[in-house]
Amino acid sequence: MRPVRTLGAVMAIGVVTFAAACGGDDGKTGGTPDGKAVTVQAANGAVSVPAKPKRIVSLSPTHTETLFAIGAGPQVVAVDDYSNYPAGAPRTKLSGFKPNAEAIIAHKPDLVVLSDDMDGIVKSLEKVKVPVLLEPAAKNLDEAYDEIGDLGKATGHEAEARKVTDGMRADIQKTVAASSKAKGLTYYHELDNQLHSVTSQTFVGQVYGLFGLQNIADKADKASGGYPQLSREYLLKQDPDLIFLADTKCCGQNTAALTKRPGWSDLDAVGHGGVVELDDDIASRWGPRLTEFVKAIGDAVQKVQ
Repeated sequence: MRPVRTLGAVMAIGVVTFAAACGGDDGKTGGTPDGKAVTVQAANGAVSVPAKPKRIVSLSPTHTETLFAIGAGPQVVAVDDYSNYPAGAPRTKLSGFKPNAEAIIAHKPDLVVLSDDMDGIVKSLEKVKVPVLLEPAAKNLDEAYDEIGDLGKATGHEAEARKVTDGMRADIQKTVAASSKAKGLTYYHELDNQLHSVTSQTFVGQVYGLFGLQNIADKADKASGGYPQLSREYLLKQDPDLIFLADTKCCGQNTAALTKRPGWSDLDAVGHGGVVELDDDIASRWGPRLTEFVKAIGDAVQKVQ
């Protein structure tokens, strides 16, 4: 986890900045329609949001993708430094890992969406009457769909959000159905070149579970909370049928790089086209592009069958 910066020193200045920038003569925060609001149940409780917020700040790459996918993109005025999709998102230096209340407030938001409450940023923003939706990393598919629905309700795009989730369900079901013979195949999902992986209990692991694939990391997980670091010896002994690399961007890993690791060229997956080079971002986010991750798994399974 990246270190976070405390907010205490900036809060007094943040309150003044917010009052001057957003209060106006009538005391309302940025863009809140008179008497109009919707209530959304988020991880931080029941949140009252302007009926159709006009100045949304997203501090979560996944939620940024969702906002644009459901048609709320024009309402987004700023996103965090990791929100690199879609290309047209208003990317800034705002950080979801080191949230700065004053910097967020400077964008005059009438809604802030985030997936982590780092250093108490939710309460810091609530103190100055900024509506905040805390939608944490989904633990399963149903939670992912629910969060998309929450964002749809919060932004005035419920119908569009429903269309997105319905499409996701249909696409995923179709991909899995076409790969029914995957059951029993083993796999390894690589998070980085230090051999950190995921177990079947994680969100990513559950996605693989849709296909009936067997995760070699499950037996190695003792006290890592679902993200064990495997030893080279253990991995070589397991010799998985499929290897999924979710570290192509962060760590420059690919099939060629694996062949240079001691002993890896002898692995069945490496020698017989069973290595899948994933997009790190798509493989780590639980938003609308999840279907692309599922399709990458399905395509890999089809080749092995």
